[in-house]
Amino acid sequence: MLRAATLPPTAALGLPADVRLMQATANAVFTAAALALVAAGLAWVARQPVFAIQGIRVEGEVARNSAATIRANAAHRLAGNFLTMDLAHSREAFEAVPWVRHAVVRRVWPNRLAVQLEEHQPVALWLGDDGNDRLVNSFGEVFEANVGDVEDEGLPRLHGPEGSSAAMLAMLRRLQPVLQPLNAGELAQLDLSARGSWRVTLDKGAVVELGRGSEDEVLARTQRFVQTMPRVLAQYQRPLESADLRHADGFALRMKGVTTQATLPPGRKR
Repeated sequence: MLRAATLPPTAALGLPADVRLMQATANAVFTAAALALVAAGLAWVARQPVFAIQGIRVEGEVARNSAATIRANAAHRLAGNFLTMDLAHSREAFEAVPWVRHAVVRRVWPNRLAVQLEEHQPVALWLGDDGNDRLVNSFGEVFEANVGDVEDEGLPRLHGPEGSSAAMLAMLRRLQPVLQPLNAGELAQLDLSARGSWRVTLDKGAVVELGRGSEDEVLARTQRFVQTMPRVLAQYQRPLESADLRHADGFALRMKGVTTQATLPPGRKR
């Protein structure tokens, strides 16, 4: 009858705990040293002149700035080289250039950058309470730029609380076609008070108080006013000077050259 062989007690238990600890510590030290050497090598490679940024290619529709101007404005804000450059920080550097709304920066091996730019498209002028007029782009965003660089001198003006530019631009776009049949001029300025009351100034001088409410409520009120005006204009044959739509049961109108004040006979006192 065969008997199963038995292992010595030391073999069954394996290496002592202190020996295993020493081996694990040695392995960790060697691994850390190897990683440190690799990191030092990579850092040395990253500092080599071959990876210094040698050129920046500007892409996209750039009308307000030349590519050379954009490079000159952004270059001093860039930090690092091809391998170490923070692309998010680089994007901010290009977006700080006047008229640049959005930038996408990517690396081009081995030492160049390519930048895709989107410029602001000005559609309105923002009137600041501090006297610092700015511009509003097609997204309703207020941005800083030289207002004198805008070729269109007829941009509508917006004046309202900070942070309301997008809502005001949306309202402007809805009001323009509604007011067009008045034939009293283009919408020159739209004001929004802190209490939410709207006012329109037309480029021929007429001022229309639209009042408060939701966009749809204000637009419906304006539509009724515009539909009423042809009869009034036909009767008085005078241009509109001002209108107040804030009354619940009608509109208050003022026509140029028309007065409702009675004229007293000569020599008679009130």
